[in-house]
Order: sequence, then structure tokens, then C-alpha cells
Amino acid sequence: MYRTHTCGELRAKNINQPVKLAGWVQRVRDLGAMTFIDLRDRYGVTQLVIDENTSKDVKANLEKLGREFVIQAEGKVRERSSKNKNIPTGEIEIEVAGIKILSPSAVPPFTIQEDTDGGDELRMKYRYLDLRRQNVRKNLELRAKMAHAIRTYLNEEGFIETETPVLIKSTPEGARDFVVPSRMNSGEFFALPQSPQVFKQLLMVAGFDKYFQIVKCFRDEDLRADRQPEFTQIDCEMSFVEQEDVLNAFEGLTKFTFKNVLNVEVEDFPRMPYSEAIEKYGSDKPDIRFDMLISDISETVKGKGFNVFDSAEYVGAICAKGCAGYSRKQLDELTNWVKRPQIGAKGLVYVKYNEDRSFKSSVDKFYSAEDLKQWAEKLDAKPGDLILVLSGDKTKTLHALGELRLEMAKQLGLRKQGVFKPLWVVDFPLLEWDEETERFYAMHHPFTAPKPEDIKLLDSNPGDVRANAYDLVINGVEIGGGSVRIYDSELQSKMFKVLGFTPEQAEAQFGFLMNAFKYGAPPHAGIAFGFDRFVSLFAGLDSIRDVIAFPKNNAGRDVMIDSPSPVSEEQLTELSLRLIEKKK
Repeated sequence: MYRTHTCGELRAKNINQPVKLAGWVQRVRDLGAMTFIDLRDRYGVTQLVIDENTSKDVKANLEKLGREFVIQAEGKVRERSSKNKNIPTGEIEIEVAGIKILSPSAVPPFTIQEDTDGGDELRMKYRYLDLRRQNVRKNLELRAKMAHAIRTYLNEEGFIETETPVLIKSTPEGARDFVVPSRMNSGEFFALPQSPQVFKQLLMVAGFDKYFQIVKCFRDEDLRADRQPEFTQIDCEMSFVEQEDVLNAFEGLTKFTFKNVLNVEVEDFPRMPYSEAIEKYGSDKPDIRFDMLISDISETVKGKGFNVFDSAEYVGAICAKGCAGYSRKQLDELTNWVKRPQIGAKGLVYVKYNEDRSFKSSVDKFYSAEDLKQWAEKLDAKPGDLILVLSGDKTKTLHALGELRLEMAKQLGLRKQGVFKPLWVVDFPLLEWDEETERFYAMHHPFTAPKPEDIKLLDSNPGDVRANAYDLVINGVEIGGGSVRIYDSELQSKMFKVLGFTPEQAEAQFGFLMNAFKYGAPPHAGIAFGFDRFVSLFAGLDSIRDVIAFPKNNAGRDVMIDSPSPVSEEQLTELSLRLIEKKK
């Protein structure tokens, strides 16, 4: 056998035992009379020691060793004279009697340890080496542990794990599809699924009652830290349920996963209407670990001759507790921060409510101390607090205030790691209007049911219709979302009409689903969690790339295997495609 134990297994109780270990050479330290080797495998690191008593054969092999060589070592466990409390095996070492080189290694392009000297692109190019680092590997181990917990919970709740097709029909709604040409059907294309949406609804028509799948999905969209072109969903659907049934079931799943993976108890999840989330937090994924709520002060500040406020559709503010002592430099930095294109504000007004109860603001010319006191009362500000004000178009200003709120919380240390505050955001708008195409689009997807009391508005005022939809948000991160589905063919046809589909287009795209509904569709609802985001939340990471074994970079490329890449003209001909010359 190659090994009797792993490199993370041996303890003081194993002293004097003969052992065999196998792994990678992490480091060799030659101290003259003694040489130490740190041997690493998936489970940990064990120190090997070679001294004057070691045989010449072992010393000869030692001279050949380098970083990342794969070796087998045998010897006896002994107590370590200089113990290392930072590793579990730090009380022992192996007195080496034999070393065998199993596989040599070239010099690695970066140091394979937690504080590596490799940049992101270099580590992505050699991802198989990056995955040897313990802090990277533990993210993948966490992912596996979470997947196991999720399957355990859903299996016990009677969900049937079912695979759905990967080669499907392209649909025009939502993000762009990845398309796959069909060789056997010249000129026709499959699409990779953005989600298994229609298939899980068909499984409900088929009477499966409860379905789930941990499934790969694909979207051809611009990337950022929490997006990849291929990602993983925990996809679920249930029959004969209403919204509250789904929320209770998946609140249970979330609590179970927190408890079984992190040993963390989370409280019951509050429900917050979408409108409240936008008005008070400036976001449909609010971070409720801290307050600092947005206040509409439009009526309070207008009519004093300050044209910036008087001409604005909306004026809103937040109160940063204990920040009245911010310097002019800090306030200038905040002003520049909100002016960035991704925030979009034109400027920032501040009011310092000093400890002596005096006021100092950037608009003292227009507002008296008594005026500013009214602002403070509106925001429940106390002496020592700082009021920050933005104005302009309501939608854009609320977004900017939401981002400013998060930035101030970051500066004040209010977004604490290890504290988890989940909530359900409910009652989303069913539709959103696109000025460019002059039509409504489904905010979630075309199969989302409207609130029963709002159905009448579909004919008269579609923009005011609320969806029977819900998102799970934890610490300002949207973990998942879903909806009650339309299962009535007449209502579904009306929805397609509102979305601008002709009957022929609806039939061409979704006729198979509508046809299935003719044969008795149960009331049903579902949800999908972003598994990559869920894992990164548990790992305390901002980027989902760090919890995916082989992720793409920000340009959507796999730099390790150099993909996407050109294909030969022969392959294109087989697929009835032609090569398009790139513009120089």
C-alpha cells in the first residue's frame, strides 16, 4: 500500500508506530545536520525529519527532491521537540527510514500555500495547482457538505430528484441563450437551459408533486463577481401549494443547512414587500444586519430656494450614527464615491449634528439651524450623527442611497461576518416596462402568477400588477427566488398577450406547455436557489469563483484549457455553419 495514514491523521497517541505516508512536498528545510520536509495531502501536513542516523539511500533521494514532488515516506512516529500548535499534527514528526519518489515536479509557477504569490489569472491558468491550497480546497469541501445536507433535507421531505434535459429549445425571454448547432437537423439549434423551468412544471402536470435537482444552468450574459456563464441551481417545484407553503418549506431547508453545516441557528425569516425594500433600503435585496434606513425628506427640504432640491423628483437621506466628526477629506471622498458611474449621483449634501447640538452643513446658505433640526428629527438623528442626502430621479436616487448605505455600513463595520439575517422579499412587480422596445417584460418569467386581487389590472394597468413571487435574501445577497405559477390556460394566454406575444409566437415557443395544461395541471409553485452564491455566503466570500472547482474568468474564458476556441472548417461544414472573419 502507498500509505497507512494520511498527512492530517497522526497524533501523540501514534508515537512509536511504524507508518507510511504519501503526498506532495510542500517545503524542504536543510539545516545541515538535519533536514525537515513538510509533506502535504488533502487532509493536512506532517513533518518528516532526516538526521545523521538516516541511511545513505534516503539522503541520496533527498538531494533530488523539490517542491511539489510526489513521494512516499516510511518511518516511525516520534514526539516533536519543537511543537507546532498551528497544525493538528504539530505534536509529532516522522523519523524517516525510506523515501520513494513517485512523481517528480517542475518548479510550480507560484507558491502553493495559503498566502500565495500567484495573481488571479496565473492561478486560474494553473487551477489544478491552486486547488492544492488548503484554503481553496476547503471551499470545495464546504460545497460538497452543503450539497449533501440539501439532498438529505429534500429527500426526507419527499422530493424526487429528477434530471431534466440539457439540450432544449431556445426561448426569447430572459438572458441570452447559449445555442448549440444540430448536425442531424441542419440549420436548427438547441439551447442550453437557463433553468429547468418548463420541465419542472411539466413534472407537476405529470403528478410528481415534489421535484428537486441540483442542476447546471447557462446564461450568456456579462459577468461579475456573483455571475458565471455556467452556474448551479437548487431547483425545486411543488404541487397543491400556495406561496406560504413554499416559503415555509425552504425556510426549513435554509435553517437545516445552516445548522448542519455551520452549526448556526437562524431566526424565523421576516417577510418584506418589494415596495418597502426599495423605499427603506434602496434595494430589492436589503441587508438587514443594520438599520440606517432611507427617509424621504422631499417635503421637509423643498421651498427654501435651493434649486437642486426644489427641482428634484425625490430627496432622500440616511443617518450615519456617530459620524459627525468626519473630516472634509472624508466627506469629499464620499462625494466622489457617489459620483462614480455605477452609483450615478451628481453630488452629496451633508449635515453634521455636532455633539454640542449645533449644525454644520454643505447647504448652510439655504437652510437655518431650525430647518436642519427638522431634518434631524425626521431621521431620528442624535448629537454626533451625520446626515447624508441625495436627490434627483426617484428610482436612481433610491439606488444610489442604497449603495451609500452599504458603503457607510462597511466603513463602520456593521456588515459583520458570521452574522446571518435572512428575509423573504415578496410582492414584486409582475412586469417591467422597457423604454427602448416599448413593451413589458416579465420581471421573473412568463409563467409567474399575478396576485389574484390584481388580475383585473392586466387589462387596464399592467404595470401596477404585483407578482405572486418571492426572493430569499441573506445579508444583502439574493440567494434564491421563485413564484406561484400560472396553471390556467386562459390566464397564461392573457399573460402572453400583455408581453407582446402573438398567439402564433406563444404557440411556437410554449405550445407544448400549454398543451400539457389541457390535461389537468395542478396548482403549483417553485423556487430556485443559486447554489454557488449560497456556498460563497457560507464561506464568507464575495466571489462565487472561489467556490467553483474550475471557474471562468471575467471575460467568460477558461484560461486553463484556453476555451472558447476556434473549431476546424470541417466541423463547421458538418454543422452547416460558415466561419465569419474577425474584423481587424
